[in-house]
Amino acid sequence: MESFNTDTDIGDKSISNGDCSPLSEKQAFDLNHTKNIDDISTPSELNFDQESDFEDPEITKKRKEIEKCLSSPDNVNLEQWKSFAQSKGGLISDEYRKVIWPLLVGVTQDEMTDPPSLDDLSAHQEYNQVVLDVNRSLKRFPPGIPYEQRVALQDQLTVLILRVIIKYPHLKYYQGYHDVAITLLLVCGERASFPLLCRLSYGPAAPLAPFMQLTMQPTQHLLNYMLPVIARAHPDLAHFLDKAGVGTMFALPWYLTWFGHSLPRYADVVRLYDYFLCAPPLLPVYVTAALVLHRAAAVLAADCDMAVLHCMLSRLPDDLPFEDILVTAKRLYDENDPVDLEPEVIALERREEEARRLEEEERARRRAAARARAPAPLWARARLQLRRLQRRCGGRLPRGALLAAATVLLGVYVYYRPDLLFNRDSKHSTLEV
Repeated sequence: MESFNTDTDIGDKSISNGDCSPLSEKQAFDLNHTKNIDDISTPSELNFDQESDFEDPEITKKRKEIEKCLSSPDNVNLEQWKSFAQSKGGLISDEYRKVIWPLLVGVTQDEMTDPPSLDDLSAHQEYNQVVLDVNRSLKRFPPGIPYEQRVALQDQLTVLILRVIIKYPHLKYYQGYHDVAITLLLVCGERASFPLLCRLSYGPAAPLAPFMQLTMQPTQHLLNYMLPVIARAHPDLAHFLDKAGVGTMFALPWYLTWFGHSLPRYADVVRLYDYFLCAPPLLPVYVTAALVLHRAAAVLAADCDMAVLHCMLSRLPDDLPFEDILVTAKRLYDENDPVDLEPEVIALERREEEARRLEEEERARRRAAARARAPAPLWARARLQLRRLQRRCGGRLPRGALLAAATVLLGVYVYYRPDLLFNRDSKHSTLEV
């Protein structure tokens, strides 16, 4: 199993809930080499604080309905579980999610097997990279967790990820995968989270499968659906974003991790997972569009500058109304079928490719012009003088002139390649004999 190269400096070190350093100039991002989402936004520290004692009467009623269904789950069809997950409040608590999440993706009890030990998997070629990512994911763990439990949870997370990529060796591990895995593990435990993560990673409709291909091109293509959705809903906002050239990079961590990397409230993360687990695979992209549309007024009031907007959009507010945003995302999906958007996405990508080609040609022209303006190297000037002298002498140089020319060329050669004439290994530089 081969992981993507993730150690790339993309210039903008904007973080999800902190300061942003400005870009010195507009840069083109290559998603095939930008696989470390920590280069794009720093993971938020999850807040696991319990909600207040007050509960919306509508949620209380829904809680009773869920408990009734859980008392006899064999009599409940999949559509009922989906309705609970997608309607207001989602599945309410992890106690319910632990049972219902596997049901939403068709996991059976027979698939919930005991995991192997970490030692059994430590020889895998991805082991060191996975351990490194897991060690960087401590902010995703409940605060104040005892040391022994934290270590056990880290080991379970490492085993979970390695089990999946061992089962499907053609899938390419990406950094950010652990953000999804830790959410499933915290909710469902190690036995149920493995088949659940397998369902999300492999198969024709597996939502994480595009992220685990040889390149990030499939991910970039799908994320590009966000732009025509915004354009149809708010043309002025779309024009503003296009003029600034902000692109879609700010939303990459959202999409790769289902927002698990970027949101500070655990309750918001699992609420989104409730919805995504039973929604079309592209629904998270429509949520990104809904988020940008929700912040349209603030975006349009900002400077029309790529670095400024990338920084602003990357930082998600703590108080986003996700119930409203999910309703908007569902409406956007119903009004903008992905099949209908495909020609617009392809046209967008062709335009971006043409812009990159023209930009590269312009850079090549500038480099050529700079080389033409630069003074010729000393050896080239010496050779030119030799040719001029030769022409003045009718094609043949006198013996003295030849000796003088040879001396000049030898001096130039020694200046540029002293390593060929001097022994650099000895303490004193001496001519090699």
